[in-house]
Amino acid sequence: MTTQERSRRRHAHHPHTLLTAARENASRPTQPPLYTAPVLKPDYPITTDRLLLRPFTPHDLHPLHAYESRPDVTRHLYWGPRDLDTTRTFLDKKISRTALLNEGDAIDLAITQRDTGDLIGNCLLIWTSQEHRQGEIGYILNPTHHGHGYAPEAAREMLRLGFDHLGLHRIVGRLDARNTASARVLEKLGMRREAHLIDNGHVKGEWSSEMIYAMLATEWTP
Repeated sequence: MTTQERSRRRHAHHPHTLLTAARENASRPTQPPLYTAPVLKPDYPITTDRLLLRPFTPHDLHPLHAYESRPDVTRHLYWGPRDLDTTRTFLDKKISRTALLNEGDAIDLAITQRDTGDLIGNCLLIWTSQEHRQGEIGYILNPTHHGHGYAPEAAREMLRLGFDHLGLHRIVGRLDARNTASARVLEKLGMRREAHLIDNGHVKGEWSSEMIYAMLATEWTP
């Protein structure tokens, strides 16, 4: 070992050098723990006090079309009333959306009444970002069944899947700013209104504004 090498080794173990290194390490920002996202394949059906959430089947075509064809249902959505063939096309897509395997996947479930088995709407959870552990929920209910608290009852299960089973950090709900009924659903879930985006989209020939609600995992109460 050369004299220079011995000097470097003594210097590396000098108390002042060790203290300086410790201070430098302490000043460096800590990195968040590595997030390894699990896949989400729920056991179906998912049951609540009054509802049963299950994957769609081809037999759901006509009850699904019963509300997707209504102008009052699609008034504040990005799409308009659907004819039967269009509903059939989107039903095929819904049938396949039963698990979250990769970022961008969605679970889209039929909302049915436990006592009758009737299809009254649908709810979904979208895995929007794996890196940032983000998701989004949505729901549509046949207006015939409005006013009974079914939408928040179903949407709460989507929050449960996202936070408790997929390990998401943040889940949002996005809606047309004029859709006050949907805003009340998100507020009942305890979600926080974070943004009101003025004229941020040109939808159906007019400018529309959007509201964004959100909840963090630390705010979630099962």
